[in-house]
Amino acid sequence: MDRQIEKKFWNKNRIIGAGFAAVFIVFIFYIFVFGDRSSKLNVEKDKITISEVKRSLFQEYIPVSGAIVPFQTVYLDLSDGGRIAEKFVEEGAFLNAGDPIIRLENQSLAIQLMNTQSSFLAAEAQLSQNRLTFEQNRLSKEMNMLDYDNRFRTQKRAYDINKALYEKKLCSFEEYEKSREDFEYIKKSRELMRQMLVKDSITNVQNALQDNANVERSKKYLKLIEAQLADLTVKAPIKGQLTSLNAEIGQSVGSSYKLGQIDNTDSYKIRADVDEHYISKVRAGLTAEYELDEGKYSLTVKTVYPQVTNGKFSIDLVFNGGQPKGLRRGQSVNIKLELSDPSKVTLIDNGGFFSVTGGQWIYVVDKSGVFAVKRQIKIGRQNPQYYELLDGLKPGEKVITSSYDNFGDADKLILK
Repeated sequence: MDRQIEKKFWNKNRIIGAGFAAVFIVFIFYIFVFGDRSSKLNVEKDKITISEVKRSLFQEYIPVSGAIVPFQTVYLDLSDGGRIAEKFVEEGAFLNAGDPIIRLENQSLAIQLMNTQSSFLAAEAQLSQNRLTFEQNRLSKEMNMLDYDNRFRTQKRAYDINKALYEKKLCSFEEYEKSREDFEYIKKSRELMRQMLVKDSITNVQNALQDNANVERSKKYLKLIEAQLADLTVKAPIKGQLTSLNAEIGQSVGSSYKLGQIDNTDSYKIRADVDEHYISKVRAGLTAEYELDEGKYSLTVKTVYPQVTNGKFSIDLVFNGGQPKGLRRGQSVNIKLELSDPSKVTLIDNGGFFSVTGGQWIYVVDKSGVFAVKRQIKIGRQNPQYYELLDGLKPGEKVITSSYDNFGDADKLILK
């Protein structure tokens, strides 16, 4: 009798299938729990720039553009107006100090000079006349004083004689009293004359001082008018080039008219414009470098102008030692303005990554060179070549410094 054999559920095929299913579930669970879920992006190595973090000397500097300007410029402003009668030179001429440029005519000043000369001559004549009058009065009074001295002596003798005779009862009282009264009169008159001489002497001195002061004032005013007339011939105040001249013969100009300017062509400086971002860092005394084919030239910031125009402020720089030959006014130059002294720090190359990250993070290349991941960093100072790294990287590590514009929000870059 045949016996029915019961078929088992967990046969070999089912066990194998269940095993594969379990392995697959475990694999999915591992990927889900422990796997790398960061966003990734494939990047070609030859289209990015990889730089090495290094420790080296760093100096903060900025490139600025400037122009050559004369170290000294003198503006020719007229102190008095007039009609331009003569031109001695043309614009662009090289002049020595004292060379005539133009001559003006001013009839009003010419008439004023004549009147001043007349006033001066009158003051001098009055001074001479007063001196003569004072001297005559002095001589007359001194003659009177001599007469009073003589009369005083004569009357004193008569009085002394009559007094002695009267005491001896040899003359009358009336005769004695008359001689005494005459003596007292002459004595007082003589004293009054002496006081008049003293007062006249003091008055004469005061009047002489006043007259001399009047003459000196007239003389100074005359010299002032003469100087004004002399200034109608405008002369070069310094040696240099007449870079501007606004004058035509026959032209009438007023006082304070801007005639032109003269530039000192023996010495130049550089005037440069700096972005207002650096206004707190730029100060007088900073050094700069100007490079030409024949070599490098050292500069020093002499003046910082605080006014900001169109986002920039201006500075003046002077050459230390010799200056290049052949400089011309208005010539454009590029200089390196040094904002700090050199110091040894950790550096990364300047690159396009900064415009996206703001210096807060960077892609760091793994040692294997297969991928790169984001890392937080801290950047300090910078110059056109390097950024100073304050935190986040170590010398020897490699980072991507080219632009991140095409990387989106990828956390990891797979380098192909």
